[in-house]
Amino acid sequence: MLKPEDLKEADTDVSSVLKFNGHAETVQKVWDVVKKTAYGVDFVLWGLENQERIHYAMPLRHMIGDCFSYLKEYHEIAAKNRQEKDFVSSDEFLSNFKKTDRLHPVISLCVYYGEEKWDGPGCLKDMLKIPEKLQSLVSDYSMNLLQVRTSKPMQFRNPDVNTVFEASRFIYEKDYENLNAIYENKEIPSELGLVIGTITNSQSLIDRALEAEEKEGGQMIMCKALEELRMEGVLQGRTEGIRATVKTCKKFQINKEAIIETIGKEFSMPEKEVAEYVEKYW
Repeated sequence: MLKPEDLKEADTDVSSVLKFNGHAETVQKVWDVVKKTAYGVDFVLWGLENQERIHYAMPLRHMIGDCFSYLKEYHEIAAKNRQEKDFVSSDEFLSNFKKTDRLHPVISLCVYYGEEKWDGPGCLKDMLKIPEKLQSLVSDYSMNLLQVRTSKPMQFRNPDVNTVFEASRFIYEKDYENLNAIYENKEIPSELGLVIGTITNSQSLIDRALEAEEKEGGQMIMCKALEELRMEGVLQGRTEGIRATVKTCKKFQINKEAIIETIGKEFSMPEKEVAEYVEKYW
């Protein structure tokens, strides 16, 4: 179990210099968040990547970050060993690493909060083109992935985290009925509203959260923002419907006047407004 009070800040920059056949190159790698968890005298490093867009090389990014974290600790241990000079064998001297030395585990997690389903690779082998006969010889590297949009089976102990994940899922699914039923009259911290609005690109939630932060003591009731959000969804759905209708009618060579009349009746819109849509999507 990972407890907040056990977490300590750690360096997010694990960039390193790679040397090979006389060539040296600096490779930069910076985690979004790195925390250190203490277990007695040992510790575990937890690296976090916040991802809004699908990244089709994410397993490789994770592998590099983890490896550089290990490499950084190895260099620290090696420097200490060289200074103390208490090697018991030539093999230890060669590697600057004692037989009893151990590195601490690094656990990395990608939190993906995009609206589209993650269709990128989940491990290094998914990125490789490998002949079948070599499959067993190639080392793999799996990635820990958490998708906000598919996190329904998960229940978080922290109620604020639960609110962020649940509300974001409802918005992605355009499930305004459940969203309103649970959150319409619920008071939440404005910073949570800001996080949810930022994750889901919902400007009405962001505006309402900022307003509440200034005028309402940092608490917000979501009813007004949710109604605006619902209307945004209705307008977006209408726009998509009009665009599809225009494209279909144009394909079958139906004239603009007939299209305007059809759309006006279907969506109960004035002809002037419909005409603007038709011109835009023609």
